[in-house]
Amino acid sequence: MTSFSSPSSPSSPAATPYPHLFAPLDLGFTQLRNRTVMGSMHTGLEEWPDAPERLAAFYGERAAAGVGLIVTGGVSPNRAGCGYEGAAMLTEVAQLPRHTPVTAAVHAAGGKIALQILHTGRYAYHSESVSASAICSPITPFTPHALSEEEIAQTIADFARAAQLAQQAGYDGVEIMGSEGYLINQFLVRRTNQRSDDWGGSLANRQRLALEIVRAVRAAVGAEFIIIFRISLLDLVEDGGTLEEAITLAQALEDAGVTILNTGIGWHEARVPTIAAVVPRGGFSWVSRAIKPHLRVPLIAVNRINTPEIAEQILAAGDADLVSLARPLLADGEYVLKAQTGRALEINTCIACNQACLDHVFEGQPASCLVNPRACREIEFPAQRAAQQRRVAVIGAGPAGLSCALTAAQRGHAVTLFEASDHLGGQFALAQRVPAKYEFAETLRYFQQQLALTGVDIRLNTRIQSAAELAGFDEVVLATGVQPRALDLPGAEHPMVVSYADLLAGKVAPAARVAIIGAGGIGVDVADLLLHGTATDYLQAWGIDASLQAVGGLVPPAAAPAQREIWLLQRKAGKPGAGPGKTTGWIHRLNLQRHGVHLLGNVRYLQIDDAGLHIEVKGERQLIPCQQVVVCAGQESVNDLYSVLQAAGLRVHLIGGAEKAGELDAKRAIRQGFELAWAF
Repeated sequence: MTSFSSPSSPSSPAATPYPHLFAPLDLGFTQLRNRTVMGSMHTGLEEWPDAPERLAAFYGERAAAGVGLIVTGGVSPNRAGCGYEGAAMLTEVAQLPRHTPVTAAVHAAGGKIALQILHTGRYAYHSESVSASAICSPITPFTPHALSEEEIAQTIADFARAAQLAQQAGYDGVEIMGSEGYLINQFLVRRTNQRSDDWGGSLANRQRLALEIVRAVRAAVGAEFIIIFRISLLDLVEDGGTLEEAITLAQALEDAGVTILNTGIGWHEARVPTIAAVVPRGGFSWVSRAIKPHLRVPLIAVNRINTPEIAEQILAAGDADLVSLARPLLADGEYVLKAQTGRALEINTCIACNQACLDHVFEGQPASCLVNPRACREIEFPAQRAAQQRRVAVIGAGPAGLSCALTAAQRGHAVTLFEASDHLGGQFALAQRVPAKYEFAETLRYFQQQLALTGVDIRLNTRIQSAAELAGFDEVVLATGVQPRALDLPGAEHPMVVSYADLLAGKVAPAARVAIIGAGGIGVDVADLLLHGTATDYLQAWGIDASLQAVGGLVPPAAAPAQREIWLLQRKAGKPGAGPGKTTGWIHRLNLQRHGVHLLGNVRYLQIDDAGLHIEVKGERQLIPCQQVVVCAGQESVNDLYSVLQAAGLRVHLIGGAEKAGELDAKRAIRQGFELAWAF
């Protein structure tokens, strides 16, 4: 039995505002300095030629800021387990030089680091994929080969070999990925394991691979090495596991030699959101709470723990012994340090958008972060001040302007931020009113805090109209954003026609029957706002069994009748309502469908009159009997000053919506502002 101190009795409780979060954890043979775990997240850097340098900088900064234990992105123990061709493996001594600089950087900063060993099984996106049975995944086109007994034995040996190599590379431990629908998870449940030999059928047989891997790894690395096993507590797929089965496995894993159990929630093929913003903060701590009384080893809680307050609550309640922070440590590498030193308001909070982290990785790009574009680019943008101070004027306090002003100030420049309205935020200030984007308020809070701390001169209610007002500035940045494009349609001036900006700002009350022209990101946001108050709670809305009795953790979703009748329309053919985001678009569309929103593509708009909106779809004329038409038909850049300032000889730069309207893109706007300011 592993000995560890309980977070309910922290040492020096008055030393930190989060005493449970910053209590050390004694594992018997080693100690973690606090209860924070940087959860595993593939960055896309693992396969780069300069991966050792980039990952050493990335993880080293977070270790220096106090993270208790870092878990790397997944590394395969063999070729079949790679998620795609060329993915990172650890199979031979010759690969160790790609790891030793990373472990050295973390140790130099006083941290500990574990390598995640990940075999993707049937999720592998290549023709050599394997699984318990030859059943194709719904998210890959490749039917896996069912492992033979000899191949299973070799796979177990490959896990042990990878762990032994990780130990040689200086890692403090390994995490064995046994959840999220990857290979080990595929052996555990009948959904993917239809074998009739000793590796299938009964629960003991289905759990055999997980236990044999842990036993082999423990034998290979000895007693004084951390072994984390990520166990699926809630599969959220049909024919998945049950809590009772998970408890049986967890207790057997303890006997087999695991040091820590990590929580896994949902398979990748599950049609239930588990990490997006629709998931409440700390929304799955109730699952770890259910299994914790049955365990002897420490348990990690996961998913949407984006503030230290939530982390502290989970630990104080005894729901877990550690908390996993993956994306929150992308958003702010100093999250732990700021929390520990009483500066939580300075944390750049993860907004769970997935647009620059998961979306990037699934598109074959390196991960970064929408609210922190420096993430995973620490080598390109080292934390240092500019060689020479410059006077910088930023006009417009939307996402692009805020990012540019703050970065320039952090680099040591004297910055003045001009904003025509009486508040900061621009389109972000509107977006935060959308229920699914309530976390955007955290980003505005972060910018406001940091602008004050860095001494930016903020001038609200100030509209720049001439070059003379900018005399003396070395650099002028136009971040004046966008304005809604006017609707060119007979009846566009009808009283029922309103702009999305007025609706989001609360200047116009929504009607009972609403047609939304434009099904891009803004159209989806408007629909979400109109549906607010009609949904049941998160668990009921998505059919998650709160009792943890149902197989796979699924029950029928609760009915969600809408209080309004809504039509979401777009000119182009295809599926309206997905919105931006490879990993979140399906969530928006499913939510709209469940609420009965009418989704129409390939629409030609004809006119608006007292009867409603007249349209044509595939040559057939239709009348939408709406009481309100919300225009989300695109935006136009606001950059009238650009040519005036250029003609006056000023060094002027266009960023964000002022440079390119198109789809409103906060990721691009914040990145542009950051990169431009870095160049000063």
